[in-house]
Amino acid sequence: MKKYDAIVIGAGHNGLTNAAFLAKAGLDVLMVEKNTYVGGATASRELHKNWIYSNASYVSSLLRPEIFRTLELARYGLQIVPYAGGNVTLSQDGDYIGTYVDPDASRREMARHSPRDANAKLRFDRDIMRASRFIRKFLMRMAPDPTSFKPRDVREMLYMGRELLNLGEEAVYDMMRLYTMSISEYLDEYFEHPLIKAAKAGSGIIGSAMGVMSPGTAYVLLHHAMGDVDGTMGAWGFARGGTGAIAVAMKDCFEDHGGTMLCGSGVEQILVNNGKATGVALENGDEYQADIIVSNMTLSRTFLECMDSKDLDPEFLRKVRNFKIRGSSGKVNMALDDLPKFTAFKGNSELITGDLHVVDTVERLERAYDDWKNGTWSRDPYLDILIPSLTDPTMAPPGKHFMSVFVQYVPPKVNGKDWTDEQRDQFGQTVINQIEKYAPGFKDLILHAEIRTPRELENEIGLTQGNIFQGELTIDQLLFNRPIPGYAQYRAPTRGLYMCGSSTHPGGGIMAAPGANAAREILRDLHKPNTVPEGWIDD
Repeated sequence: MKKYDAIVIGAGHNGLTNAAFLAKAGLDVLMVEKNTYVGGATASRELHKNWIYSNASYVSSLLRPEIFRTLELARYGLQIVPYAGGNVTLSQDGDYIGTYVDPDASRREMARHSPRDANAKLRFDRDIMRASRFIRKFLMRMAPDPTSFKPRDVREMLYMGRELLNLGEEAVYDMMRLYTMSISEYLDEYFEHPLIKAAKAGSGIIGSAMGVMSPGTAYVLLHHAMGDVDGTMGAWGFARGGTGAIAVAMKDCFEDHGGTMLCGSGVEQILVNNGKATGVALENGDEYQADIIVSNMTLSRTFLECMDSKDLDPEFLRKVRNFKIRGSSGKVNMALDDLPKFTAFKGNSELITGDLHVVDTVERLERAYDDWKNGTWSRDPYLDILIPSLTDPTMAPPGKHFMSVFVQYVPPKVNGKDWTDEQRDQFGQTVINQIEKYAPGFKDLILHAEIRTPRELENEIGLTQGNIFQGELTIDQLLFNRPIPGYAQYRAPTRGLYMCGSSTHPGGGIMAAPGANAAREILRDLHKPNTVPEGWIDD
């Protein structure tokens, strides 16, 4: 049986990134994927004839430009197209607030609701951008171990300290508060108008099993603001051809550097011999051997489902079980016969080309969270609606459209029991009815709908409980705490086993930083030349 240098488990975008960098360094790499297609949550599929669905992840902003350039993803066909317009939030009384590409137009729109808030937005944007620029410096660096006296960890801690001091005392205090506050409290410090606060609060709860009034949700907003498209920080865009184009470009890069892709059978068990990972056993019975095993699966799936508990320390397993990875999101994807007519727009077509939300108060968002806490999907959910085909016409036939609807909140179980197909369909109908209120006649436009609850996200993609970030983005699970203190540097307790998924630093989103950072550490341990972009301290 052939023995590989490395086996990477899971062809999500982090696994593909990791495998591409290892192959680029000259390693003989095998990638195994349970589905017949690549991408995991970053996949696009034709689920209705001639329509391309981005049926999980649906936008791009966080993908690190260093990785994009180093892997030459443009050479493999990847193109990120910025939104043609801004975004809009609709209220129940027929009003709305829009954000435009033109900052002056956005300012005038905000002043229409509150001149005070229009002025406060300058201060808000400054503070968010300052915090974003600070945290971006650490995305492509290994999280240091604060208990270690190894030269590399000490130097990295000193680097973090210097960067904090450079911010100034007042900014450091503001930063610490940002990391611990709720998004509701944070917005109260800037804005007064309910609709303006509601429009900005949604970014603090996306993918999180927390409410707008839960401590720590202000950081989730920051996590969504620190990306960029074409160098414009905070901008968002679509991968032309759907988000799966990102995964396909990474796969082509991996195979172009000699990597081997094996799709269609998941990993049953990570094989361990004398305390060292030696290979994988697939669900179809096949086994493959390698010196290095890299898991792109969630922390829970890696250690609680795909490893023998006898090969791991009981205390480590206890910490894995305590890792917060609660599902809270769903998706409804639809093929539409025509463009919906939202009554609030009154012919203003620019607003429909970006994000569209239906929420008008922070309290309404918190009540949606109350339903999740009570064990059911939100009866009045937060919706993040996008029509990518307006920007990328390759996703639908001429004159037709694809609509992606991200939904918060959707529990991993309904009243403590597994989802049924009937409940899934009822959830989908709740979403469709919500849109119908704002766009009469919408139901008649639906040609096909795909409804995804946390059950589908876990069964199809492998996301534990359907958590899209592979673990909560809270202060106790960030940086050197992610995923577990003492194991934040991508190395598992089992020799030869590494982690590269979003359960590791710096977290979720189509960022690719966890996969790249893990590849750098593997190459370092193997004393191989570094192929990963710089931004780290070596001995």
